[in-house]
Order: sequence, then structure tokens, then C-alpha cells
Amino acid sequence: MKHLAAYLLLTLGGNSSPSAKDITAVLESVGIEADEERLTTLLKELEGKDINELIAEGSSKLASVPSGGSGGGAAPAAGGAAAGGAAAEEKEEEKKEEEKEESDEDMGFGLFD
Repeated sequence: MKHLAAYLLLTLGGNSSPSAKDITAVLESVGIEADEERLTTLLKELEGKDINELIAEGSSKLASVPSGGSGGGAAPAAGGAAAGGAAAEEKEEEKKEEEKEESDEDMGFGLFD
């Protein structure tokens, strides 16, 4: 992913066909080591292809993938009930932690012990 991000940054900057050296330089400029095998694979896959066309093609494929949908109305109601129970448990834990912290403050020694 980091190699592709560097490739896209270079193309946005005007370099229509970034080389492995260009991508490595971008990654090293932010302290990331390039993986030569993945970089070679990426460049081989993108060779001779227009990145804008690939992005448009991928976007059209993603548009056909269902995301979300019906049946989602019940989940928030159940989630709200679960969240209420979780909130009560958190309050109990906080009380226990506060009591523990208070008892730890004197390190087990009382003023008049």
C-alpha cells in the first residue's frame, strides 16, 4: 500500500511513469524502507497502464458492491441497550479503581497506625 501511495503521489506531482528509484526516494524521505519485491511487482502490474483509467475502472466496480442495506434499524436499538449495560459496568469499574487508588495513596500505612 505504501508503494502505491508513493506512486500516486508522484503521478499527482507530474511524473507520469515513476521508476522504482523515484518511489524509493519518496518512501525514504519519510523514513520508510521500500520492499524491492513488492515494488517490482507493483511496477510490473502498472506498466503501460494509465493510473486515472485504473482508478475509474475500480470506482465503477466498487459502485456495484452492496454496502449497508435493509434490516439495520434493529441494530441501533440493541446496541443502545448493550451500551447502557456497558456504561453501568464502566461506572462500577471506575468506582473500584478510585477506591483502589485512594487506598494506594497512603501505601498501606495510616497516619495513626
